[in-house]
Amino acid sequence: MVLEDYLEFLDRDDIRIKGHRIGVDDVIKYYLGGYSPEQILSELSTLNLEKVYAVITYYLHNRMEMDAYMLRLQKWREQHYQELSVKAKSPVVERLKEIKKQRERMLLNFS
Repeated sequence: MVLEDYLEFLDRDDIRIKGHRIGVDDVIKYYLGGYSPEQILSELSTLNLEKVYAVITYYLHNRMEMDAYMLRLQKWREQHYQELSVKAKSPVVERLKEIKKQRERMLLNFS
């Protein structure tokens, strides 16, 4: 069996472990964080050691491409987070926050 048999290449920036919704980035993050394959398995218990080792081996054989993949994914997540943060500052949300502050001040005045 070849390493790619363990992976699903859904998109240039979406590589998953076959049969799971877990991305290879999840395993790689733990691996780069110093976790052993057994420790990774305890964090991602729906996998098995064979799949964890397959992802690590794939990463090590394709380190430059996978590091670039991880960087693109990190940038995409940061951009997505920033976009959501901007949306969270909608007028309705800001008005609700102001009402909450007013109520808290009123409660403090009654204490």
